Amino acid sequence: MPALQFRSFSATDVGKKRQLNEDAFQCDDPLGLFVVADGVGGHAKGEVASAEAVDQIHSFVKQGREQIKQLQLKGDDGARQAVRRLVESAVQSACYMVFGMAQQDPTQKGMSTTISALLIVDGIGFTAQVGDSRIYRIRDGSGAQLTEDHTLINYKIKQGLITPDEARTMRGKNVITRAVGHKDYVEVDTNEVEVRAGDHYLLCSDGLHGYLSDGELEELMSAGPEKDAPQRFVDLANQRGGKDNITVVIVSVLEDTKRTNKGF
Repeated sequence: MPALQFRSFSATDVGKKRQLNEDAFQCDDPLGLFVVADGVGGHAKGEVASAEAVDQIHSFVKQGREQIKQLQLKGDDGARQAVRRLVESAVQSACYMVFGMAQQDPTQKGMSTTISALLIVDGIGFTAQVGDSRIYRIRDGSGAQLTEDHTLINYKIKQGLITPDEARTMRGKNVITRAVGHKDYVEVDTNEVEVRAGDHYLLCSDGLHGYLSDGELEELMSAGPEKDAPQRFVDLANQRGGKDNITVVIVSVLEDTKRTNKGF
C-alpha cells in the first residue's frame, strides 16, 4: 500500500442570523488529523466548548504518536485497534475537560459541543463522532456520508417512528442526543474506513449540511479550484439562509512518493 499525504483547505463563517461563531476546527496535515466542532449553549459559552474540545483532541492525538507509528510499522489488528482507541479516548478526554471547566465556572454551565474527527494513518481513516456535524467522502465523483447524526429526528427514523420523508418537514431537526461536555462521559461512535489516493473528505457543521441537496456535494467539489471549495460551500449555505454558523474542512488525499508507509 503506498504511503499517503494530505492537503486540507478550510473556511468558517458566522452565517446570516447568528452574532457569534461557536464553531471550531483543526487541520494538521502532517499528523493526518482533522476535526470540526459545533458549540452548543449560546450564552453558556458554546464557543469555549468547541475551541477547548478541538485543542484537547489535537493534543491527545499528538501524544499518541507512538501508537500511530506502530500501526505504520506493523499494520496488524492490535496496532489498528490501539489507534482506534486513541481517537475515542481523545474525544472522551475533551468531554471530561469541557465538563470540568463548566463545573468550575457558573457562566459556562451547560456548555457542550459536537465533534466530528478524522485521523488518517496511511490507508486507514479512523472517525470519531458525537452530535450532528458530519464527515463525507467523495470518491470517483460519488459522495457518501460516513457518520451518523445523533439527533432526535434520526433516532425516530431508526426506531421506525417516522419516515425519512416525514423527517424533512418536522420541527426540531437540531435537537441533538449526544454532546461533548454535557456530562463527564459521552458515548463516541468510532469507525474505520479505507482511504485511497484521490479521495476527498469533507467535515462540516450542520450549518452546511442542512442546506445540501442530493448531488450538490459532488457538484460543488468539482466546480472550481480545490482550494476554493470550502468557500463555495459556505456561500451556498449563506445564499440559502445562513441560519447557523458554517464550518467546512476539505481533505485531499495524495500518494506520497517521498515516503514509504514504514516511517512516521
